[in-house]
Amino acid sequence: MTDIVERAEVLIEALPYIRRFRGAKIVVKYGGAAMTDDALKRSVCTDIALLHYVGMKPVVVHGGGPMISDMMTKLGLEPKFVNGQRVTDEATMSIAEMVLVGGVAQDLAANIQRAGVPAVALSGRDGCTLGACKLQSPDGADLGQVGEISAINPSLINDLTDAGHVVVLSPIGGGDDGGPLNINADHVAGKLAAGLGARKLVVLSDVPGLLADPEDPASLVSELTLAEARDMMGTDVVTRGMIPKLQSCITALEGGVERAHMIDGSQPHSILTELFSEGGIGTMLYAEPAGH
Repeated sequence: MTDIVERAEVLIEALPYIRRFRGAKIVVKYGGAAMTDDALKRSVCTDIALLHYVGMKPVVVHGGGPMISDMMTKLGLEPKFVNGQRVTDEATMSIAEMVLVGGVAQDLAANIQRAGVPAVALSGRDGCTLGACKLQSPDGADLGQVGEISAINPSLINDLTDAGHVVVLSPIGGGDDGGPLNINADHVAGKLAAGLGARKLVVLSDVPGLLADPEDPASLVSELTLAEARDMMGTDVVTRGMIPKLQSCITALEGGVERAHMIDGSQPHSILTELFSEGGIGTMLYAEPAGH
């Protein structure tokens, strides 16, 4: 009997959040170990399906850099990076589209559909969803077909989510000439959340959230204001892969998104735990007074 009561209490705790965000778009940035571990992948896709079933409109943006590098190696090409940015020549761009649009996105959409929800895999070029221009490296290096977002056209995604589909978006934008440009998925997620008028952005990674001490998992910062997040950029607290993730959250909040969450995607059902419980498990960022 105790177990039944505990389950009921979990649902009761989730009710205010379900009611508050019913009908809202929730952008999920999918990456990290959840992309390579089949059990975690199923867990994430089940969470996304449940968001749909309780009346929310989830939109997934995925990464896939390691998979691109693996495919390049298999094809005898050497991945090259400048200041952490992939140098994307024509051959690399073709591989990136094949891996991201034809592989990762399709696989994600299929897993969401196995959880009972219709899903559609899109490239950012579809419907001119992601307009992009070439990214200029700070040191003047030519990165090839690497882009940054210049415009968001939400029409296609809005039509699909309104029709009851979950959208899975690959971070490929259309350049001025219509050709593809490879864009950092964290940057896409933040811009897209703002462009869609999403209420929440959830960023999955392999760490618990933002850590006051990057070497100490117990130093989790549970809540952070937009002003505090801006102040942390450029400090020793925010390093390496956490830089684009925090910037993604800042971009979303500056664009009107109410809450941004950085959570550990290696924990099963981390999305549900963060969004539907009072304490959450990661770092929540907000521009206004806190509250999930």
